[in-house]
Amino acid sequence: MSPNNLTQVTEFILMGISELPELQIPLFCVFLVIYGMTVVENLGIITLTSVDSRLQTPMYFFLRHLAIINLGNSTVIAPNMLVNFLATRKTISYYGCAAQLGGFAFFIVAEIFMLSVMAYDRYVAICNPLLYMVVVSRRICLLLVSLTYLQSLTTALTVSSCVFSVSYCSSNVINHFYCDDVPLLALSCSDTHIPETAVFTFSGINLLFSMTVVLISYFHIVVAMLRIRSSEGRRKAFSTCGSHMMAVTVFYGTLLFMYLQPRTNHSLDTDKMASVFYTLVIPMLNPVIYSLRNKDVKDALKRFLNNPCQSLRPM
Repeated sequence: MSPNNLTQVTEFILMGISELPELQIPLFCVFLVIYGMTVVENLGIITLTSVDSRLQTPMYFFLRHLAIINLGNSTVIAPNMLVNFLATRKTISYYGCAAQLGGFAFFIVAEIFMLSVMAYDRYVAICNPLLYMVVVSRRICLLLVSLTYLQSLTTALTVSSCVFSVSYCSSNVINHFYCDDVPLLALSCSDTHIPETAVFTFSGINLLFSMTVVLISYFHIVVAMLRIRSSEGRRKAFSTCGSHMMAVTVFYGTLLFMYLQPRTNHSLDTDKMASVFYTLVIPMLNPVIYSLRNKDVKDALKRFLNNPCQSLRPM
């Protein structure tokens, strides 16, 4: 077929999680509840860590940015997904799809690096407690967060520009509930070697670097905890990093399940189920993990509910 006979795609059709008509309303209700809880919980974490005078430490500074990232990640995906559950034609415009892919890439990479920054923060707090406020100063906190967002923006711009640099012709049905790089490249009618290489390289480097930081940090944390002789001391040390360890395990476990499965068993349907977890479920779970296991957050919530003005930090 000659290039002149190819029709350039102007919109995409998202197949969603399920094509069964009888499941659309139940799925809409389930994910509306999940997204509503995500918004309320993450806004709660952002508010508490912003206004409470006792939560003005590096750990809660990073936790606030993790909540912002979780909220952003869900908001990029969920509203359009919820509309499509009720829509007859589950479409998204060409540029809307590009924006969604860029937003998803930005927030997912930001979460990867924010979790590694928080692991480093816990490493310093447990292994070098006397130097904690010097090593993790406000300037260092701002630098680490800025570098996280800069790398996320670089990855998002590179991945989205590479994916949308190829041609999309007659086929425009995406086997997913949002615009992701793998199902999009599967639709291309031109050579996808360069964008696939770019996506794989950026994904591999980001994941490898962040996991290396997390593993090294927690190796030293575990060694330091084993050297503590008193059970009370071990309990206090574990309480400072237990919530983060749980969040890291859930998040990286999902990513590793998705990317390390054999190619012979790999399918887009499996990708969709894993994507539901790390784009919608984990952003809802993270605030619960940090609040239920964190006495400071629970106390801050009680103070805020009992007397909002009294809990405000001084300007």
